[in-house]
Amino acid sequence: MLVTYTRMVKQDNRKQEKRISSSTIAVIGSVIILIGGFFLSYNYVQSKRVMAYDYMANVFYQAEEVEILEHDGELQEEQKEEELGEVTNEYIGYLTIPKINLKKGFLDMRSKLNNIEQNITVIEGSSYPDKEKGNLIIAAHSGSGWKAFFNDLYKLSTGDKAEISYKGKKYTYKIVNIYKQQKTGTIAIYRNYDKTTLTLITCTNFDKATQTIYVAELQSVVEE
Repeated sequence: MLVTYTRMVKQDNRKQEKRISSSTIAVIGSVIILIGGFFLSYNYVQSKRVMAYDYMANVFYQAEEVEILEHDGELQEEQKEEELGEVTNEYIGYLTIPKINLKKGFLDMRSKLNNIEQNITVIEGSSYPDKEKGNLIIAAHSGSGWKAFFNDLYKLSTGDKAEISYKGKKYTYKIVNIYKQQKTGTIAIYRNYDKTTLTLITCTNFDKATQTIYVAELQSVVEE
């Protein structure tokens, strides 16, 4: 009887060890599945967050829906149609900002490709660089993605230079004012009307509620 009882105890121990082993495996498997699920969910959520940030950072304005104001509240004077010539879908000039290694072409403001989703955009009502005391206004996205051409503008300070190449000449500007405004559908541009200026506009980095305006004044013009 003692032998039989001992054998039964050993068999019960073996069964218990098997049960414990199976339970352990099940627990480990569940943990692995949970961890895997967590990382999959985390990656999914992160991808959605990136997409959401990209969307919000690139929620800018449509040029035709925004009123560009000068500091006295009047719309900037537009160039006459006969002065602009024929519409072209080729770049008519280039914006270069050495400090942030930016060089990007811009189009005729009437071109269908002159839009915020495809290029840096010359805002309607702008003057081209060869108009004395005029104001060339260029806008572009910041944030992430290929179209965030102005993402590094936040690195600029007053005194930094920007250049416009246009009709065989290089126009060099110096930034004299940087300020923010709420996105209200209206952009007020504060500049010296006795100066020829370049104004750059983009969303403020990490602040979807405001936009940043950079005003630069012409310093020199040279032949290229």
